[in-house]
Amino acid sequence: MTADRPRGGMTSSPATRETRAPSTSVSVVIPARNDADALANCLAALAAQTRLPDEIIVVDNGSTDDTADVARSFGARVVTQQVQGIPAASTAGYDAALNEVICRLDADSMPPPNWIGEGIRILVDNAGIDAVTGPATFYDGPRRGSRLIARLYLGGYFSAFRLALGTTPLFGSNFFLRRKAWQEVRHAVHRSGLRLHDDLDLTIHLTPGHRIAFERTISLGISFRPFTRVRTYGLRVQRGFWTMIRNWPRSSPTLRWRRRLLRRLRASEQA
Repeated sequence: MTADRPRGGMTSSPATRETRAPSTSVSVVIPARNDADALANCLAALAAQTRLPDEIIVVDNGSTDDTADVARSFGARVVTQQVQGIPAASTAGYDAALNEVICRLDADSMPPPNWIGEGIRILVDNAGIDAVTGPATFYDGPRRGSRLIARLYLGGYFSAFRLALGTTPLFGSNFFLRRKAWQEVRHAVHRSGLRLHDDLDLTIHLTPGHRIAFERTISLGISFRPFTRVRTYGLRVQRGFWTMIRNWPRSSPTLRWRRRLLRRLRASEQA
């Protein structure tokens, strides 16, 4: 794994623009592989944030197109990760992050202008929260039914794994994580594999010691491209089950709900 310094591109980098807020520092991590065009749109949206990031890290996961060049042209720092798969790419990006909060989105995501500002506000206002995640809508889906499909897909994801884990699961295309929390679990998470949901794996290792919140106000746009084939849904379900199995017994619903009940009982006794 190697890191390259930014070169060329923007006249002002994300770290030097005057609109950057001086308080909590932010690193944006974007895993990418052969997604140069979508990445350019994503980086343009990040450059238009009302609260600019202090750094943007694009993890080039073995691209054969100009993904890395596009990233550098926008002032992003490029980290090269040759081990294939999102778990390897995302964890490499988190390791490289230098700031207090790590924001995660995909190369084909489209964050609205207040995305970073709102995510940081939630963490600043809630010291007991270690991560916050939110929903998404399709910006390029069918003219009819896109919102319903997004609600069904993400609603099913959040509901199923909240029930299974006794906590809100991170959604990999849209979350904010305190770097301190990442440092505490970075040696425990799975860092490779093509059959894992990296966001679910990270959720399992963060909890129950770290609190994850769900907040609708940090919604962003995601691409409908991965959902154009029915087979995609089956693969995502399989990866969810495989992630749970690989983390057993840490992911056991019985153990997790038992711990949650005990914590509530202790809290009520102390009140």
